[in-house]
Amino acid sequence: MPAISSSSTLNRGCSNSRTSVTNPTAAPRCSAITKKFRGYRATAACTVVGIATILITIAPAAHADPPADSDLIRPLPVIVPTATNWVPKFPWPYDQARSRVTAADIVAEREMCQWFNAQYDTLYHQIDRLQFNRISPNGTDFDYSVDGVQHQVDVVTTNIDQSLAFLTPRVQALTQSQDFAGDVYFPIYKGDAFNGLWQQLNNVADGIKAHQADWFSGPSVLRAKKWGSEIHRSHVCD
Repeated sequence: MPAISSSSTLNRGCSNSRTSVTNPTAAPRCSAITKKFRGYRATAACTVVGIATILITIAPAAHADPPADSDLIRPLPVIVPTATNWVPKFPWPYDQARSRVTAADIVAEREMCQWFNAQYDTLYHQIDRLQFNRISPNGTDFDYSVDGVQHQVDVVTTNIDQSLAFLTPRVQALTQSQDFAGDVYFPIYKGDAFNGLWQQLNNVADGIKAHQADWFSGPSVLRAKKWGSEIHRSHVCD
């Protein structure tokens, strides 16, 4: 952008009424200079507004405080499946195995999706909180008698067991097939993810009940989250 000293410099001679007499082209030229200067000012003003808008846009949003233990770690209701308009998805290559998907597969995954949408998110946050809370100030994580941990363990493991009681017959109802290499796969989309989540929740419950250390049960917690995230990101339950 050209350097601009002041508006008086730009308009020097433009306010002299004799200018238009001695030089007929001066007035249009001065008018153009004045408009150009005003354009610079408008551009500068717009730039300032734009920067302010960007700063407001990128400012971090306020986050709500995490729920208290008593609000988060609570019994979950029993899921009673209902009729919905959910239908399975068949992205490639699952469209190639569509003929192997049975009515039982569809009912099982439909009902597991109802559980997933209603309770999975709360359940995994409960597990995370319990894994943190059972680490005592002296670094041990097997003594559930301190700070009300035993009550939290009872609530969370009951919720996991209740979820497993719901998932077990439905996971076991899913069709498993073999490909040309002899590898087992689930013809219904994300049947493998529900199976993996079910297996890892079993491991998590067993580990907590056995007072296993966080570092021992932690991998099963992470694998359960991995399968849960895969179900969520696939939108299979939408």
